[in-house]
Amino acid sequence: MKNIFRQSLLAALVLTATTTAFAATSTEADYAAAFNTIHQVKAGVLNVGYVDIGPRDGQAIILLHGWPYDIQSYAKVAPQLAAKGYRVIVPYLRGYGSTRFLSDKTPRNGQPSALAADTVALMDALGIKQAVFGGFDWGARTADIVAALWPERVKSLVSVSGYLISSQDVGKKALPPQAELQWWYQFYFATARGEQGYAKNTHDFAKLIWQQASPGWKFSDATFNVSAKALDNPDQVAVTISNYRWRLGLEKGEQKYDAYEKKLATLPVISVPTITIEGDNNGAPHPAPQAYRAKFSGKYEHRTFTGNIGHNPPAEDPQEFVKAVVDAAAL
Repeated sequence: MKNIFRQSLLAALVLTATTTAFAATSTEADYAAAFNTIHQVKAGVLNVGYVDIGPRDGQAIILLHGWPYDIQSYAKVAPQLAAKGYRVIVPYLRGYGSTRFLSDKTPRNGQPSALAADTVALMDALGIKQAVFGGFDWGARTADIVAALWPERVKSLVSVSGYLISSQDVGKKALPPQAELQWWYQFYFATARGEQGYAKNTHDFAKLIWQQASPGWKFSDATFNVSAKALDNPDQVAVTISNYRWRLGLEKGEQKYDAYEKKLATLPVISVPTITIEGDNNGAPHPAPQAYRAKFSGKYEHRTFTGNIGHNPPAEDPQEFVKAVVDAAAL
């Protein structure tokens, strides 16, 4: 028994030493290769698939993707940050990639507060008390919500399109025709035909959204196809439809998130240090920076990425996104 214990202890020490040595000597290229290794961990109602690169004792950074994208949006960002000494975690959201629900009985709920609760559960599962957050689209909304509901878990925030917290009451209000036109897919998803159409044409649908949201981004078919694999998740359609129907008040959501939604409905101010980002050619619906400035009460800076940058800045301008995250971490 003592020999077994000694062997186990020795193996643990060797593994720790090997991991530490790798972190100390790894280059951006090493981390780029490591980005393809997907870990799994049980967290809350999910078994989460995630990338985890960089020194384990480095400042944690959590990067959250949007719809209909995936972790590949950060394939050039995460290795750069890891090479700078940060521990970078990039999870698949519920309904994407290798992330799965632990129970068939759990509602395939896409309401925003559920995604935020998933993120906090992931932090707990990985033993991370606080992290720098970065996100765009669904990822920015999720990061905003975590910062609003659990500010002690967020060291600082990088949020594309700024303040994206909303409520069902806000979602029910009619917008000017041009603004409603930009949300065409939200209304499509409100119908049975839309749900069937998305299920039948998920990849084609996603490519159209990419093109509309980033009209200046000339991504290749190869780039798209790598990300599109994440949309083959068995819960992708259900989670996506739920998310957009919830916003219009067509779904109630789960009762366990009611307290969160009640607070979010007040559109709370975010107090953590924040850098907001907007692309100069964002074709997706987004608020003007001046509309949300007052929603951030801590140290704050806004940056507009120029050069025909659209809705997915980490993929379209990874260098500037890395700089924003590093600068936010120092706020």
